[in-house]
Amino acid sequence: MSKTARLLVLLCVLTTLIGIPVALTWWMTAVPGRSFAGALPPLTAPEREVAARLASHVRAVASEPHNVAHPQALERAARHIERALEAAGYRVGRQFFDVDGTAVRNIEAVIAPRSASAPTLVVGAHYDSWGDVAGANDNGSGTAAVLELARLLADRRGTSAMRIRFVLFVNEEPPFFRTPDMGSLVYAERLARSGERVVAMLSLETMGYYSDRQGSQHYPSPLDLLYPSTGNFIAFVGPTGARALVRASVADFRAAASFPSIGGTAPAAMQGIGWSDHWAFAQVGIPAAMVTDTAAFRYPYYHHEADTPDKVDYARLARVVAGLERVLRRWSSAPPAALAG
Repeated sequence: MSKTARLLVLLCVLTTLIGIPVALTWWMTAVPGRSFAGALPPLTAPEREVAARLASHVRAVASEPHNVAHPQALERAARHIERALEAAGYRVGRQFFDVDGTAVRNIEAVIAPRSASAPTLVVGAHYDSWGDVAGANDNGSGTAAVLELARLLADRRGTSAMRIRFVLFVNEEPPFFRTPDMGSLVYAERLARSGERVVAMLSLETMGYYSDRQGSQHYPSPLDLLYPSTGNFIAFVGPTGARALVRASVADFRAAASFPSIGGTAPAAMQGIGWSDHWAFAQVGIPAAMVTDTAAFRYPYYHHEADTPDKVDYARLARVVAGLERVLRRWSSAPPAALAG
């Protein structure tokens, strides 16, 4: 082989070694649209109302540790969730199961579609806290967001093109995470056995902390080379199997909301990708993604006793909820191809 031929072979090998990882990374992280940039517009009157309601929910659910180790507080949180859903006109569903002699429950409210054969979307969040932590951001913020979305979209009952199940899960936090007693896994397995056509799940997880300081945002390597270092955005994240769902979510959120956003997928084994209830739905073959402020990669009080209601930015959380409402309202009228089932 001539020297020129050897150089060409080497060039081809190098191109392949570099090109394939670059192409794969682009495939995983590329999302449609352009993130909002610049000063946030003033809150509208409805958004100010949402912000106040979010704060009320977080204070009611997450001012004290609430989990199986704190059963009375967990019951208080569950009862507030049920009252809020009933006040929005829903018939509340309860899925009880036993954990070490303690009865716990998942809680749901359903937007029934206009057709019984319509596909199902699950929008959920866990309402338990970690250890001796109040868990205002993790995950009082996600719980409050689900409650407000259920209220805002209650008018879609009976007319929606999709069945939307709003679910509040118990036992997401350790020691139950990724065990048979994880509330979302109990729920997802029952839903899978039912034969219902579930096309996607969105997990609302740790959504209320934002910072405009450069360097406030971190990522598992090598994602730090691709995404912004200022933690002022909401993220849509999932395993590679949820790529179509993530892309549809980001595209429609960016079209609906004046708020910074990023999105992407990565292998489920990557740190942080499966850190919420969407993991449970992926186990039963349902495409599932997480909507998050990225939790430990940004929030300085993650799993810390200072995770209290005063740490949540209710104004920015309200903007995110308003954007998600518009996305879900659009999907309830015309589900995107990613949710066609």
